Amino acid sequence: MTTLASYLQIANNQAKWQAITAKSPDVATQTQYFKDNIGKVTSVDAFMKDTRLFNYAMTAFGLGSMTYAKGLMQKALDGGVSSNSALANTLNNANIKAFVTAFDFADNGETTTSSSTLVDNVVSRYTEQALETSQGQQNPGVQLALYFQQRAPSLTSVYGILADANILTVVQTALGISSSTSSQSIDTQYRLLSSQVKLDDFKDPTKLQQFISRFAAQYDYNNGGDANSQSSLLSTLFDSSSSGSSFGLDSSLLLNMQGMKLGYF
Repeated sequence: MTTLASYLQIANNQAKWQAITAKSPDVATQTQYFKDNIGKVTSVDAFMKDTRLFNYAMTAFGLGSMTYAKGLMQKALDGGVSSNSALANTLNNANIKAFVTAFDFADNGETTTSSSTLVDNVVSRYTEQALETSQGQQNPGVQLALYFQQRAPSLTSVYGILADANILTVVQTALGISSSTSSQSIDTQYRLLSSQVKLDDFKDPTKLQQFISRFAAQYDYNNGGDANSQSSLLSTLFDSSSSGSSFGLDSSLLLNMQGMKLGYF
């Protein structure tokens, strides 16, 4: 099954797949612990001391690889998000800002974790992360596509693309931009992406799906997809070119790509 087909199978039945993931033994166990204990936490210090709660919350916000950085996260939580100079607002990391905004002890104090909305939000995010991870074990492209679907609509700056390795990978792959450009200066990368990406397109569900479809087809192309994948790539990119989206490619270039891949040139 192609990356696009696998992604669409999940994206078109998101609630069903999340429900299945939520019932898996490990996810269900970790979620139950979080629900049973997060309300008992009344301070940043208490939150940091319960490693299981902290790790669950960090994972929920896409920060699972940073659970070691407790010093940094404690400073971010202590500073809250009200001030423009607060650490969470200066790190240029949307996930950290979302995490601190959710667990805003600086503004809400002891009542921070008593909100059912907070609990539901964190559990939903954790389940989505678990779904993405499980799919990534089978096909990393599907994981990237699901990740992008969830986060791209909230992007407010091209710098947000550059600050998120997963989003950047999707954008570079979809647009045929070499990953080696990441070694260039931030300003150079910003200018390059700004000339090719319209963030407002990611807020349009139709254009967002077009872009993800293009990524998925290109991902299979780059990773040795079969003949059906090649056909899917051309179909997806030709459709994108004629749809009025800002993500189209010249048709002659696409034909050359197909010829090179299949050995015609």
